[in-house]
Order: sequence, then structure tokens, then C-alpha cells
Amino acid sequence: MGEAVIVSAARTPIADAYEGALANTSIYDIGKASVSEALARSGVPAEEVDDLILGEVLQGGGCIARYLANDLGLPPDTPGLAVNRQCATGMSAVTTAAASIRAGMDRVVIAGGVESMTQAPVTYRKSPVPYGVPEQWLSPSHPDRPEAPNMNMMITVGENTARKVGVSREEQDEWSYGSHRKAIAAIDGGRFAEEIVPMEVRGWGGETRIFDTDEHPRRDTTLEKLASLRVLSGVPDGTITAGNSSSLNDGSAALVLADGDYARANGLEVLGVVRAWCAVGVPPEDTGLAPTIAIPRAVARAGLSMDDLALVEINEAFASMTVGTIKVLDLDPSIVNVNGGAVGLGHPVACSGARILVTLLHELRRRGGGYGVASLCAGGGMGAAAVIEVR
Repeated sequence: MGEAVIVSAARTPIADAYEGALANTSIYDIGKASVSEALARSGVPAEEVDDLILGEVLQGGGCIARYLANDLGLPPDTPGLAVNRQCATGMSAVTTAAASIRAGMDRVVIAGGVESMTQAPVTYRKSPVPYGVPEQWLSPSHPDRPEAPNMNMMITVGENTARKVGVSREEQDEWSYGSHRKAIAAIDGGRFAEEIVPMEVRGWGGETRIFDTDEHPRRDTTLEKLASLRVLSGVPDGTITAGNSSSLNDGSAALVLADGDYARANGLEVLGVVRAWCAVGVPPEDTGLAPTIAIPRAVARAGLSMDDLALVEINEAFASMTVGTIKVLDLDPSIVNVNGGAVGLGHPVACSGARILVTLLHELRRRGGGYGVASLCAGGGMGAAAVIEVR
């Protein structure tokens, strides 16, 4: 099989939903920012892009990838594909691209994910009664169960993982505090500058400004403040709060993948190689533990051992599932989410799987190379992981 290499990777800054910097920016312009920049950085002529694959979870249908292929002026025969695997969507878009390249079906594919949680449409289900009133509706990720409510991920993911693995409220708050501190240190140290695409955004009053910095990390967060927050899950003796959960966010990320021979023949800079990946299913009540299955499986598929990993990215849907994964897999916490995670940076759902790959790739390069794995749990009892190598 061919080799799927990464020749560029870019993302937007992550904005807070509703009142953040991207609240007045359309989902198409959010996606266009990262896709156009990734293509420009890659050195690949637009006419040689075989496909554009973008994850979209909360946007209500359509195909943003095809819309952007047209909007960016890609050749008319460039198709588009919409992907949805809940929180693992952006990663699944990237690995779908890698699979097509390794199979020899495509040479160059742009892949990633985009989400505007601010502008996610409100959907309604028709009443079964003639002339009945439609009711607001959100498609669930799995059948509702007492042990795994399909509309309360605080229980299904956060509380269940904390209880099953034994992750205390204090451990969750400490990890959350560290997530904010590491994200702020990365911002101040310029470690995100290379991966971020600055955007010109327009406020509700018509004013414009340059948006170039993740806006969710909180400089004033303290352990005392986190400890004072009330539990939101509704579970007796619960542990999940707004402070140890990921936030609602807007953003996009995109990578350009190419066949290795094509990249070398055209003098493209190879940033990394997609070595292996997997998607897994677990009982919905164990959703938060999906990375404990996905990570070892993807690492084994790459022909590696866990000891070969230089860095690990675990999407922090809740601090409990990241801490729980570290405990179950006996990971070294010092190599996990070294620049912060979703608790500190935010979680624009369809974007996050691609975003953690972009961040992992850049950090591996900054450190001189090695193997890294990125993983997410995903609604409905799913998870995914991907292994990349930087030489």
C-alpha cells in the first residue's frame, strides 16, 4: 500500500460559543479559513486535490465540504464528503482520507472538521398527530437508558467514568486547572502560532478585528474557584461541574494528506506520516473509557508499543475521562495534553478530532520527532485513535 503523509496542517483559533469571536461568522467561513490555509501551505496545486472531506456534527445536514470546494474555486470535478462520528468526527475525516490514499484511490485529499456551536440549527420533529405542534428535537446518539442518558453526557461520560475508574472530584479539578495553565503557557510561549490561521472577524456592531488566539483558557482560574463550583450532573455525590467539563465552542481544523511518492516527486515537505488508526465501540455507559480501547489498538496496528509514544493527546470531553484513561493505561501524565486540552482550550465538536492531530503534529516537530497518538471518546459509546510519526 501507499504511504499517507501530512503535507500541511492548520486550524483556526478556538472561540467560545454564543458571545465569542466567531459567533457572527458563518460555518462556511469558519471552515474556509482552515481549509484554504492548509491548501496554501501544502504547495499542492488546487487542480490536483482529489477530494475534500470535512466533519460536521451539529450543522443539520448538507455538505460543507462540497460547498467549500466550490467556494474556494477547486476544479468542478472535486467532490466533497460530510462525515459524522460525534466527537471523533474530525479524526475520522482524516483517517478516511488516509485510507483512500493508502488504497491508491486518491493522491491528495484535504480533510478535517468544522463546527459552529453558536449557529447550530434548531430542528423540530413533526407531530404524529394530524396538525399537531412540532416539538424541538435533537437526534440522540444512542437509545436512552437509565445508566446512560442519551441527553446528559455529564452522566453518560463524565460521572460514569469517574465512578468506574475511581477519579475523585479533586483529581478532576486538578487536571482541569492544569489544562488551563498549560494552554496559557502554550499561548504565551507562541507554541500555537504556527498552527493557527489568524482570521479577520466582524462583531455585531460591524467592527472588525484580527482573531488569532484561543479565547477559552482562563488566566484567573484557581483550584479554589474550581472547587467552589456546584455539581451540574444531578447525580447524588456527583463530581461533574462546568469547570471540569469541556466548553461549547466554534472552530475548524484541516490537514492536507498526500501519497508519499506523490509528495516526494513534487518536492512537498512531509510534516508527518499517518501510521495507523482505529474506531471502536463500547457500551454507551462506558463512552468515556473508549480511548482505553482505541489507543492500544491503534498503537498495536502501527507495530508499536505504548513505550514508543513520545506524546499523547486525549480530548478532554470531561477531565474524568482523561484522568481515567491515564489511570487505566498507566500513561505518563507528563506526555499527555502538554499544551492543554478541551477543558482549557474548548471542544468544537466536529473540529476537535482534527484539531488534536494538528496540535500533536506541531508539538512532535517542535520536539524533534517521534511517535504520537491522539484519541477521543464519542457519543453513543464510540471512540477513535490515530498514530502519527514525525521523522
